[in-house]
Amino acid sequence: MRHAERLAHHLTRLKALRRQRLAAGLAAEGRLLTRWQSQRLGRTHADLLQDARYGPAVRFFLTELYGPRDFSRRDRDLERICPILARALPGRTIHTLALALEMNVLTEELDAALLRVLVEELGFRKDLHEADYAEAYRRCEDYDRRLRQLELICEIGEELEVVTTRPGICTALRLAGTPARLIGLGELHGLLERGFRAFHHMRGAKPLVEAIVGREKQIMDRIYACHAHPFELAIP
Repeated sequence: MRHAERLAHHLTRLKALRRQRLAAGLAAEGRLLTRWQSQRLGRTHADLLQDARYGPAVRFFLTELYGPRDFSRRDRDLERICPILARALPGRTIHTLALALEMNVLTEELDAALLRVLVEELGFRKDLHEADYAEAYRRCEDYDRRLRQLELICEIGEELEVVTTRPGICTALRLAGTPARLIGLGELHGLLERGFRAFHHMRGAKPLVEAIVGREKQIMDRIYACHAHPFELAIP
């Protein structure tokens, strides 16, 4: 499947998953789960959030890409502009976007499975406790798919190393701002520009990616080992 086709495929899948959550009547519980996980990520990687080099990129992820927000407009905008992006951007840039959407889809699928177990088997409605979260995580038996999620983070990090250092992209994004706003795509353009600045600021994503993936893999293994406090890592 070509990069542009992958991009469109993942967008369609993402829309379907979000419709399914709404149809199941679990929108409120889904937002609570997302908020809990976003806050947990913030605690686990608090040192990286405070780091002058890596903080903007971590903050961008936690506030712009994953969180208890309604991303439907952004997804619709991306779907509208997808054919234009496929013609205007280099193949490698489209590949990076497709990887990011693949991870978004996988995250949505994993969250949906986790939410179903929490609600249907553990009675989650308002208050989510660490022990229930870990129990639901194990019951989903999604170890291999969660490993794939971490692999995607590594792949995206490698691609961003290349994309954000290519000359001309920053200028092209800035010049595209006014036309994007005129056709109603200002929000999506702002997201892309903020993301580019955040990751370009790092001047190398490998140390950040290695830190995040290493910690998340350790937490995953601790959950499956039934550790009493799987999220309390000894971070130097």
